[in-house]
Amino acid sequence: MRVRIGADVGGTFTDLIFLAADGAVRVAKVLSTPEDYSLAILDGVKAECATLPQNGSSIAELAHGTTVATNAILERKGARVGLLTTAGFRDVLEIRRVRMPVLYNLHWEKPKPLVRRALRYEIKERVGAGGTVREPLDLDDAKRAIAALKEEGVEAVAICFLHSYANDAHERAVGALANEAFEFVSMSCDVLPEMREYERTATTVVDSYVKPVVQKYLDRLDEGLKEMGSSAPISVMQSNGGVISAKLAASQPVRIIESGPAAGVVAAMAAGRHANYPNLITFDMGGTTAKASIIEKGEMTLAAEYEVGGSVSQGSRLIKGGGYLIRVPAIDVAEVGAGGGSIAWIDAGGALRVGPESAGAAPGPACYGRGTQPTVTDANVALGFLNPEYLVGGDLRIDRARAETAILENIAKPLGIDLIAAAAGVHRVANSTMQRAIRSVSIERGRDPRDFALIAFGGNGPVHAAGLAAELDITRVIVPPWPGLFSAIGLLTSDVEQLYSQSLVSRLTKLDVAAAENVLQSMEARARREFAAEGFGEDRLELQRFADLRYRQQISEIMIPLPQRSLRTSDVAALTEALHREHAATFGYDTRDMEVEIVALKLRARGLREENAAEIDWSRAPSDQRRGKSRPVYFGTDHGTMLTPVIGRGDVEAKGMQGPAIIEEYDSTTIVPPDWKVAQPTAGFLELERKP
Repeated sequence: MRVRIGADVGGTFTDLIFLAADGAVRVAKVLSTPEDYSLAILDGVKAECATLPQNGSSIAELAHGTTVATNAILERKGARVGLLTTAGFRDVLEIRRVRMPVLYNLHWEKPKPLVRRALRYEIKERVGAGGTVREPLDLDDAKRAIAALKEEGVEAVAICFLHSYANDAHERAVGALANEAFEFVSMSCDVLPEMREYERTATTVVDSYVKPVVQKYLDRLDEGLKEMGSSAPISVMQSNGGVISAKLAASQPVRIIESGPAAGVVAAMAAGRHANYPNLITFDMGGTTAKASIIEKGEMTLAAEYEVGGSVSQGSRLIKGGGYLIRVPAIDVAEVGAGGGSIAWIDAGGALRVGPESAGAAPGPACYGRGTQPTVTDANVALGFLNPEYLVGGDLRIDRARAETAILENIAKPLGIDLIAAAAGVHRVANSTMQRAIRSVSIERGRDPRDFALIAFGGNGPVHAAGLAAELDITRVIVPPWPGLFSAIGLLTSDVEQLYSQSLVSRLTKLDVAAAENVLQSMEARARREFAAEGFGEDRLELQRFADLRYRQQISEIMIPLPQRSLRTSDVAALTEALHREHAATFGYDTRDMEVEIVALKLRARGLREENAAEIDWSRAPSDQRRGKSRPVYFGTDHGTMLTPVIGRGDVEAKGMQGPAIIEEYDSTTIVPPDWKVAQPTAGFLELERKP
């Protein structure tokens, strides 16, 4: 009766998946608790485990995806951080990179640094790019700076010295002193041992900024499980799609910034392999944000760095400087502030806007009975897309009149239009905002969205998917089993994963192959030691080699797979050609007359689950039948209001049926417009199709 639990915390709902040893799945969806996000998880787990014979001791594992670190950055509620850096480099966080998200906005301002200038202290020391000490470390200078930060009430300290990736002796010496005075210390030689002082400093500062928040949160979660009588290990999803232990997540929280969105992409990849959909654009719309990513030939796309806090948070090779840079490998996810709880409003120019501010779980959309501001969910209730009486199988009562009043008073009357026109406008504006995320991961990466199917999940994803797909000329939409809790499934299908990196700058044609192979073997030895400590033997450890390559004089690079064997001189030509291909696919051109340069070597280590570990049984998806019900639904000016049948997933046959239709489930609602057809060719998977 032991179960593995996947818990995905969102801004509005916390989703829980309980996976039994025989593959059976039970689910729960509860309102998140923003005052302490661990409370919603613990309440949901207690309610489920109370039905099991051993109660808390029946829990085998809790795999966790969280937005705690992300929210700390977005809401500027992280720790009070101090920075120790090399003399002359105090202002790196403000100088940033010569990039900006808007070219012609003279009033645009850079995001304020997470460390105030008064809390950035310069230390006399200097190491050259080759690792040679140019100026000895002044330990007295370091002690004075640490004492000053202590006096200022700093909670966490970030340490980033110039070229510490080549020689970390100075950084570690100061780190040892800082550890005597502070509980939370982040050193760039641990967080990101790579060249580029801004990227390394920014990433280390983010790690330090969220470290106390994440540590306290995971401690509360662990204590809550122990109070239930559980000693189950807690694992946390990383931004790159692998899970790590809670202990490691707390020590390097910068790796879990995009924990929740990554889990959804992992689940989509697993579902795509099961149902034979190798090329997918993922669309995850929750209560606060909408996320998009791409799966090509059955594989996720990774980006070397990520930016959070701009108008579009994204892991992209086209980052423009609108947010806070995090240079750690992340699934290529684009995220915008458009979810079911996003508030609709009218700007000073009289234009209808949606988000990024969200009603969240408290007070929530107006239709939940507490909020007063109109949201996307309220608009969907008014249009007839959502059940006007309840959601989540009846656990969440809906007040349709309150939703309509919020839209009328705040949108319709100010704009001089009727209720339906206002609600339809909110729905369309939300769709246009979410298009930005999908375009960011497809068109901006040189991929045509028409070559992919859109897999829609999250509580609101299947509501908007068909309309959004039509606007992008995508003709196929997949709605997987348990769509409203789908990201939680990804937490239970992920392997333990870690990425190691080491700077190595050289022209590819002049690469010292033997030296590069030594670096790779050193990282492999470290991975074997660390994974063995986590209980993974050689037979359950998978190692993949990569290199960051670029054209000379470029300032960004592309991660290219290396042969999974010892490097050879003959590999240089193949790697050069691989860069040309990927550069052309991403940017639309290649530059074959320029030399190729290697910047860093990387190793991805993956600890594979035991063969007898429980797997998701996709065929056990809920198959409710609800034929006989119907309600009026507004499908835009082309179709108007139509009396639409309300059915369950079990009512959809393999051969399919023509829309319009509404498919209601415990955790989500799928809208099938009149010009779409819905079928179930693979058990549990809805497939919506529209003729081009």
